[in-house]
Amino acid sequence: MADDTLTPPRASLPRIQALAAADMAAVDTLIRTRLASDVILINQIAEHIVSAGGKRLRPMLVVLAGQATAGTFGTTADHHQLAAIIEFIHTSTLLHDDVVDESDLRRGRSTANAIWGNAASVLVGDFLYSRSFQLMVELDRMEVMQVLADTTNRIAEGEVLQLLHVRNPDTDEAAYLRVIERKTAVLFAAGTRLGALASNADAATQQALYDYGMALGYAFQIADDVLDYTADAATMGKNLGDDLAEGKATLPLIHALTRSDEATRERLRQIVQEGDTSAMDEVLAAIHATGGLEYSRRRAMEYADAAEAALAGLPESEALDALRGLARYAVDRTH
Repeated sequence: MADDTLTPPRASLPRIQALAAADMAAVDTLIRTRLASDVILINQIAEHIVSAGGKRLRPMLVVLAGQATAGTFGTTADHHQLAAIIEFIHTSTLLHDDVVDESDLRRGRSTANAIWGNAASVLVGDFLYSRSFQLMVELDRMEVMQVLADTTNRIAEGEVLQLLHVRNPDTDEAAYLRVIERKTAVLFAAGTRLGALASNADAATQQALYDYGMALGYAFQIADDVLDYTADAATMGKNLGDDLAEGKATLPLIHALTRSDEATRERLRQIVQEGDTSAMDEVLAAIHATGGLEYSRRRAMEYADAAEAALAGLPESEALDALRGLARYAVDRTH
């Protein structure tokens, strides 16, 4: 007879969202209150991107990590403020990313730069960054400021590192993972660590949740890059093949480049260098022929498994089930 204890409980996404709902309502209220500015354009652009939808995954990680470590005391206003800070940092990076990538669609809506222009988008992104630092200073905890200062610096490094690999067909898996670490995973890890820190968890627990967030970030981004080659635009809320158009060689294509015959490899190199989305059928054929999607999904699952494993020492709770559930959601989602 199978041992059910080998499979730990994982909450479904609706259950996860229900568990976080009260905290997230408080976070959303704080976000909207602290977004306010007497500069009308800031309000317009900030509202446009904040109201665009999405599951608020990053701030949700803060409150769930807080719930998982807070014991009988529960989450506090500090958890909510940290979650808002994480969302402000994330939102500012979206504004900057869309300008750098020349994107015109995000979550099925026109990007801020497509509506108001690049200059306004960059400057409002700067406003959100600086507002996040105002919020963190209010908490008056040196550990919080250290984590967030280091994290934002790493994110900036990731932006530059990604720029170096634009239209670079020699980008390998190790280089690709270094970009993911800085652009995506470090903010996930900061959120989960800060959730534990606000609960006054010990250093080992903070580290476990940091490791969970880091692995989750890798899983989430690799899965996202798979969706760029498999999902339709209506489901994804962005244009299929955007990564290719922007000259980004992500894991499915990197795998194809390393496994294809010489003629196909040279053709793929040319396509990456030109960002030629008209050659999407050729790219997809090479990815399918080399098992690029299957390989990438497997790598995402390995990171999801590592995320779950990092939680092994934490006490069982509904919040822990939710964190495990998010590791599965990261790789099983369709958008």
